[in-house]
This record gives sequence, structure tokens and C-alpha cells, in this order.
Amino acid sequence: MPIFATLPIILILILMVGYRWGAARAGAAGYITALIIAIALFGANAPLLGYAHTKAILLTFDVLYIIWAAYLLYRVSDEAGAIEIIGEALKQLTSDKGMQAILIGWVFASFLQGTGGFGVPVAVTAPLLVGLGFSPLAAVVIPTIGHGWAVTFGSLGSSFNALISATNLDASYLSPSSALFLGLAALPTGLMVLHAADGWGAVKRLAGKAIIIGGVMGGVQYFVAVNLGLWNIGAFVGGMAGLIVGVAIARWGEASSNHGRIDAKRLFIALSAYLVLILFTVGILLIPPIFVPELKEALGQVAIKVQFPETVTSLGYISPAGTNKPIPIFTHAGAILLYASAAAFVIYKRAGLYVEGLGKKILKQTARKMVSSSLSIALMVAMAMVMQQSGMTEALAQGLADGVGRAYPLAAAWIGAIGAFMTGSNTNSNVVFAALQLRTAELLAYSVPIILAAQTSGAGLASVLAPAKLIVGASTAGMEGKEGQVMRAVIGYGGGLVLFISLLTVLAIIF
Repeated sequence: MPIFATLPIILILILMVGYRWGAARAGAAGYITALIIAIALFGANAPLLGYAHTKAILLTFDVLYIIWAAYLLYRVSDEAGAIEIIGEALKQLTSDKGMQAILIGWVFASFLQGTGGFGVPVAVTAPLLVGLGFSPLAAVVIPTIGHGWAVTFGSLGSSFNALISATNLDASYLSPSSALFLGLAALPTGLMVLHAADGWGAVKRLAGKAIIIGGVMGGVQYFVAVNLGLWNIGAFVGGMAGLIVGVAIARWGEASSNHGRIDAKRLFIALSAYLVLILFTVGILLIPPIFVPELKEALGQVAIKVQFPETVTSLGYISPAGTNKPIPIFTHAGAILLYASAAAFVIYKRAGLYVEGLGKKILKQTARKMVSSSLSIALMVAMAMVMQQSGMTEALAQGLADGVGRAYPLAAAWIGAIGAFMTGSNTNSNVVFAALQLRTAELLAYSVPIILAAQTSGAGLASVLAPAKLIVGASTAGMEGKEGQVMRAVIGYGGGLVLFISLLTVLAIIF
């Protein structure tokens, strides 16, 4: 059975990497394949498939809410000339393309992951990199690699919370190993960003700065998550620390004559879209409801939540009853992006950066641009939900675990990675595989926190490679329909990071 469960994934990889198909076509092929296999070989029935597709609709809405809003924020900024202004300022801050990639595609993307969600770091930073003169392909690849280390403790810790919920273990028991693995993963991530930006020359030239910045981000994330117990803002604070240190050391070793004067007022206005995004995020998600607490509580309670019954395949695979992850309409990451877009539009208009009637143009361009990407994501999510509900996902992971035996520590990160690649979500991978990883660690007498750290770290680093997420960056950087090229460019980096976690797992088990 496991071999049949792999077919939809293998097919998508072959079509996107080998034949360079776009995500929509490859996603349709993967979805149809998964549907046929689920019915013919895994005993999926009509009610089960109905619930699977309902879950897919909910998850698709959850994802697209963010994607559409993120692209809208980009259009609001770009039409005001903000992207170009920020690019000009960064060129003045540092003329080194490798350092520019570090600041935007690694540090800023990681900071955005701290509070954002599905695809936001790539959707926001890829256009900035294009504005700096990077090729569209490089502009997608750099932040895709750059923010993976921050996924587990990013999005206000949603993925780590899923790990806690799925295993019923305390955060204080799980966070040290997970924060250590991901903090260490930040170091090779920075070097990979340099290589993707400007080759081995950039790695040799800027390795020292990358190690300093990576050490600060990983170390701060560990301190906040473990020592302070604030794992929900670990990546947020780590990314912020990285921004401060990165800007401070950007010009080290560069000739001062290469830098011009930065127009602070012009830059501040250009950055206002991202500043208000930070303010709304902190105000809505992090600051306690001191002012008008009833309003904040009421807004948070307006959410889409559906109760699903237990389903059983003809082969006996049971999906327990439960609800979907609540989708808060007014406090969702997508809502926060919409608020930031509206506020930024007002700021830019008052600053005289818009012509009359531009608002309608921005909305029309956003709708036209996002339609094809939305279809691709819907197909990928539907495939993932069919596989999960029918037992294909568990069969795949179980077969891998059984096949490797005592070498399980090497495989643990890859199991998490497979789940995240299929669903595009570290959270979903933890929900599906964490209990399996926990039980297997117990049976094989391995350290539970270490194996679960491998699970969530591998899932976080691989989630950025999911086709559904690659669509996001491709759509905002002019690479729509060319997702296969992006996949070919990032899969080696992503695989290397998951392998890094596998080796860390083995070392942690031995010592």
C-alpha cells in the first residue's frame, strides 16, 4: 500500500521538475490520481470523500485569505512606488547583492514568518528582490529557502501548538530540542541564501556576517521559546533581532564611497505599508485587550468552525470526529493584511503618491492575477485532504518508518517533511504524524523530544517547498506558470536542510 500512496507525490514531482509543468496542471493530475487510488485501493467511500473535500474548501479559504490579501498589500505598495524606493535605499545601505539577499530574503522574510502565515514571507519579499535587480527566479528561491527555519515557531507558534496538541505533551518538554534544531538550521540557511543570490563568491565573502546574524536569530528564538516560555513569539522576536543586527553590520567591510545619502522621510513613507502591518499584527495578536476588550473578544469569536463526524474506510482506517481549525474572520492573518493594505493606501494617497482612480485598478489587477493561482492551490489542498482522510498519508509514513527500523532517527525528519510537502503546512504534518512519531520513538526506545523535534523541524523546512506555497511566490514575482523551474531550483537546498536535521537527530540520539 505505501508504494501506491506515493504515486500522487511522485507524479507531481515528475511533472513539475522533469517536464516543467505549471502547478495547476500538475496539481490536477495529482488530485485525480489521489482520488482514483483512494477509491480503488484504500476503500474511500462517498461520505468520506465529501468530508475530505469540505475540509479542503475550508483549508483553501484559510490559505487564500492570506494570499489574496498579501498580494493586495504588494499592489498597494508597488503602485505607490514604495518597492522601488525601498530598493534604492537598500542599495545605498549596501551595494552587495549577497547582503541585500540576506537582509530581505532571509532576515526580513523570517520576521514576517514570525507573525504571518502561509506564503506571506515569499509573497511580500519576492517583489522587493525583483525591484533590487534580482531575476524573478532568484527572487522566489531566496526567501523560499530563507524563512523555513522560522516556520515552526512562526505564525505565532501555530505549528508548535499543533505538535503539543497532537502529542498531549508539555511545551516545556518539547521546546528545548525543537528550538535547538531550528536555531542551528538558521546557520546553513543563511549560507544557502548567499549561494542562491550570488554563488560561492558571496558565501566566501559574507559567511562571517551570515553566521553572526543566524546565531543571533536562532539564539534569541531559543531564549524566548525555552527560557521565557514564550514559544508563540519565538520567531517574531528572533526575526526582529536579526533585522537590528543585520542593518547594523550591513556595511562592515564595504568602502564608504560606494554609499549615497538615504532620504529618511521618503524611505519612511515607503516603509509605512510594512510598518502598519507590524503594528496591526502586534496590536491584534500579541498585545492583551487593554482597550475595548469586549470588541477584541467579540471579533476573535467570529470564526468558521465545522464539526466533522468520524469516517471509516472499507479497509478500517478511521479518521476521528472533530472540528477544523477555526478560521477567525476578523483576526485572521489575511484580515490583518487587509487592514494594513487599507491603512497603507490612505497613507500613500495623502502623501500624493497615487493618481485618481488607482484604487479600482489595484483591486482589478489583484483579482485578475490571483485567479489562476487560487485554482492551483485548491487542487493541491484537495489532493492532500483526500490522501489524509483516506489513510494514504498515514500508510506512506508508516511504510517509511517500518522500512528503516533502527535507522529511524535518520527517517524521522523526512516523515515530517513528506507530510508538509503534501499539505504545504508544518501544522498539518504535525497533526497527522506527531502521534505516529511519538509512538515509534517509544517502541524503539528513542528520546521522544528529539524525535518530535526532527518531525517539526523537517516539516517546517520542507513546508516551504510545497507546490502550493511555491505558487504564492511565483505569482508575485512574475513566475506564474513556471513553478516547475522554481521547484528545480529550491529542491536541492530544501533537501539539504532536511538532511541537516536528520544528522542532528542522529547526533542528539548518540550523545
